[in-house]
Amino acid sequence: MNTQRVLVTGAAGFIGFHLTQRLIAAGYEVAGLDNLNDYYEVTLKEARLAILKQLAGFSFHKINLEDKPAIDSLFNSGKFDYVVNLAAQAGVRYSIQNPYAYLDSNLTGFLNVLEACRNNPVKHLVYASSSSVYGANRKMPFSVHDNVDHPLALYAVSKKTNELMAHAYSNLYNIPATGLRFFTVYGPYGRPDMALFIFTKAILEGRAIDVFNNGKMQRDFTYVDDIVEGIVRLIPHVAKKNPSWNGEHPDPATSFAPYKIYNIGNNNPVELLRFIEVLEEKLGKKAVKNFLPLQDGDVPATFANIDDLMQDVGFKPATTIETGIGNFVNWYKNYYKIK
Repeated sequence: MNTQRVLVTGAAGFIGFHLTQRLIAAGYEVAGLDNLNDYYEVTLKEARLAILKQLAGFSFHKINLEDKPAIDSLFNSGKFDYVVNLAAQAGVRYSIQNPYAYLDSNLTGFLNVLEACRNNPVKHLVYASSSSVYGANRKMPFSVHDNVDHPLALYAVSKKTNELMAHAYSNLYNIPATGLRFFTVYGPYGRPDMALFIFTKAILEGRAIDVFNNGKMQRDFTYVDDIVEGIVRLIPHVAKKNPSWNGEHPDPATSFAPYKIYNIGNNNPVELLRFIEVLEEKLGKKAVKNFLPLQDGDVPATFANIDDLMQDVGFKPATTIETGIGNFVNWYKNYYKIK
């Protein structure tokens, strides 16, 4: 049997870690790339990586996406069938304070991946975008077929730019490319800069939590296993040209080139206060809440239209926040040895 090889960039990251485990279980060989940067606690990335290194069929490469010679060398020797690009500088808040970090990783790094795919053709490039690209859009649920031209922070700009770069390479070099707009991903081994992690830590330590937009924020919280299932189904579902694409009425989600955009979200927005309520139930402890206005760069609500995902690969995320938050709390207490 000819085992298919997948390169997962950001393999020691939150989604990359879960995806790699799932791909190995499905019989793929996985080459994981990560630079283990210190944007958040490196020990958590190392803990994820230690689990992955025990899996047969996994190899690890500590490389910066911006290091073009190293990326080229990896692609030349790797002979990858598929590439899933998850490595990126994450975080809306951080992009306001450290804008230049986003140019290096999210633009230069992604360009290196595209160039490597051009010179070492792959069956399919799948890459992470973000629900943040919807920016000032207010038509709900957010549809991949609507324009997204009013971003609210540089992080969103970098993700929208990735989509545009992928389209250019799909057009010029016939690289099948699929962009995935993730909606507020959470779950075990999650990122410490995300609300669920921050809230859990603060509540257990008896500290107040900052509740922005006075808790009226709505998010399409999506459990990590659902995100991973969507990715795994889409990897072999290679992006194709849309024969009915029309430049007079351009569809942003498809193209005359082999290019596609999907939302992967729970399709069920939850108010932040309800999210906190469930967390309190699972922790068995009340939160001290510090109510604040909406932050710069944040959107008041997100809600994913996932019709295309359901139609093309027959999948709809369905994990409830009660189940998902419960799983996270169990992991957190176990990982940090909290009784």
